[in-house]
Amino acid sequence: MSLEFTLSAEVRSDYGKGASRRLRRTNKFPGIIYGGGGNPTPISLDHNEVMNNLQHEAFFSHILTLDVGGAKEQVIIKDIQRHPFKQKILHIDLQRIVANEAITVKVPLHFLNEESCYGVKTEGGSINRVETEISISCLPADLPEYIEVDLAELKLGESVHLSEIKLPSGVTSTDLAHGDEDHDRAVVAVHATRATIESDDAAEGEGGEGESSEGGSSD
Repeated sequence: MSLEFTLSAEVRSDYGKGASRRLRRTNKFPGIIYGGGGNPTPISLDHNEVMNNLQHEAFFSHILTLDVGGAKEQVIIKDIQRHPFKQKILHIDLQRIVANEAITVKVPLHFLNEESCYGVKTEGGSINRVETEISISCLPADLPEYIEVDLAELKLGESVHLSEIKLPSGVTSTDLAHGDEDHDRAVVAVHATRATIESDDAAEGEGGEGESSEGGSSD
């Protein structure tokens, strides 16, 4: 992983909705660290610092360094609660990691060769990204920044399912772990566009008229 993210936090001793509102007025917001054999620890974080990091796609799929009063811990983001219509973070859940324990993380999908995709370039289709991220399980050291999906050979009407994605060594899909075909859903597909459908309909219409004309002349 090429990028590194460090967040500063403070242990929080004031709880409740009122305390959270007072905290947010100081440009901070509440959070909690849990797991990794440690006790759940309520914390507060700087709102601007976290918002700036949220601009990076990789922030969600990286192991973060959390500096809590000088003590550093390795964590991953498990949940972020946002304001329904304002650009504000209300709460964040962070999970401690242990080197030899698998973690479950959602990582982004990077679709390759979209413009040269056979179903788009040759057949006039359109790419439909059904999902932009997938849930994986792996050891912390094996955590990928993203997963690549090559669309070069994908044809019109075809799709790529979870089971067809090549995952890095040591990484497994949490959905496929259920062993149920219902969980092997499509993540991207090439669909016919309106122009493609109209073009096909027009071609069929011309073919039909030609047959009618030939039939009439033979009588």
